[in-house]
Amino acid sequence: MTLKTDKFYIDGKWVAPLGTQTMPVIDPATEEQIATVSLGVAADVDAAVAAARRAFPAFARTTRAERLDLLASIRTTYEKRQDEMAAAITSEMGAPKALSRKAQAPVGIGHLDGTVRALETFAFEDRNAGGDLILHEPIGVCGLITPWNWPINQIALKVLPALAAGCTMVLKPSELTPLNALIYAEILHEAGVPAGVFNLVNGDGPTVGAAMSAHEGIDMMSFTGSTRAGAEITKAAAPTVKRVTLELGGKSPNVILDDADLQKAVTRGVRHCFQNTGQSCNAPTRMLVQKDQYAQATDIAVKVAEATQVAAPDQDGRHIGPLASDVQYERVQEMIQTGIDEGATLLAGGLGRPDGLNRGFYARPTIFGDVSNDMKIAREEIFGPVLVMIPYTDEEDAIAIANDTPYGLAAFVQSGDPARALGVARRIRAGMVHINGNDIAYGTPFGGYKMSGNGREGGAHGIADFCEVKAISGAEG
Repeated sequence: MTLKTDKFYIDGKWVAPLGTQTMPVIDPATEEQIATVSLGVAADVDAAVAAARRAFPAFARTTRAERLDLLASIRTTYEKRQDEMAAAITSEMGAPKALSRKAQAPVGIGHLDGTVRALETFAFEDRNAGGDLILHEPIGVCGLITPWNWPINQIALKVLPALAAGCTMVLKPSELTPLNALIYAEILHEAGVPAGVFNLVNGDGPTVGAAMSAHEGIDMMSFTGSTRAGAEITKAAAPTVKRVTLELGGKSPNVILDDADLQKAVTRGVRHCFQNTGQSCNAPTRMLVQKDQYAQATDIAVKVAEATQVAAPDQDGRHIGPLASDVQYERVQEMIQTGIDEGATLLAGGLGRPDGLNRGFYARPTIFGDVSNDMKIAREEIFGPVLVMIPYTDEEDAIAIANDTPYGLAAFVQSGDPARALGVARRIRAGMVHINGNDIAYGTPFGGYKMSGNGREGGAHGIADFCEVKAISGAEG
């Protein structure tokens, strides 16, 4: 099926853009162009917002049962095209095909199921202790901006709860990975999403993203991406006093307590850091190890890094692929050089591409030792396969280092004592804490503290973020 890369999806139809600018879609494994996508202008945003506003009154009045039926239809349609979704993500952002098939694409189903479970019991109407009627009503037209690193993951985490709440929306996916979003628009159309409820405009942040953020016809902005861009969106949205929810960066600590199985904990931590070529906002990029175990831990980590294969994403097997773009490749190279310049010990990897890979945005799996938490490589998000290892003296010191970060998206705790691990997890300032490698379930709130953003995605908390709260006194019945 040929995707409509030269069109936008507005008011239930594929329409020609109102501007003329285009952008190549680059395969990061080959550096070759695989598609050309149209980029929108402010007038395209106006058209999409107008369609969403027209559709809102009717869609806001739909029942829970009608929205559940719509989600079930989306699930059926998505299943039919899941393999195509996986292939698109592999080609446009370089995720190895095994990762795309097992994780990147299936989240479209997982998050849908989590949304359905939440919607089935969500309290759109309730009574408080004083007897007043409390309503959760759809907030209105929502602007959704999503990133390139887990593209359909973030699209699903915004579109599905917005639909569940009864909102209409305009989506701007990353211009680096537009193909999966175009497939998703086709899925929603085939599934029967009413015209105007979902609209898609491709474009860049300074043009389309800025127009959405400042638009008087958009009631809420939901953004996932860098902290810098999130701050700009918040500023642009301020004059219209719209709600802004943000899922931003992270520099997640992985606290390995001295009673953990060191071999398992370090191995798991390195592999998790390198997953998706390190391009995950919640990756455990700061490994904290008790000083008496530090030398042994670095030896284990180096062996895991050296065993980590880097290969083309179209190959079978467990390996990592390229970074998603030339810009990201240069960013990772600059940060590796920064670590060297700061005096950290380069234990594995380093600058340049891995041996035998002379084309494509491939980086070497890299580990730095002798890192202090005030170094730039310990404080800034690198978004590549780069792990920093930091020694600590005791549990109090580990917690202090873990919390000494401007971010607070995720954290990881490894321990042989579940009660001790939980005690440490309670003291870490992060939106999600993973004990001994356990991941959160679909429907569990995803989001962070501090500069990692505000609001939550997933499940009941995700639906609630797309709702206004109304109190009615004196309501009988």
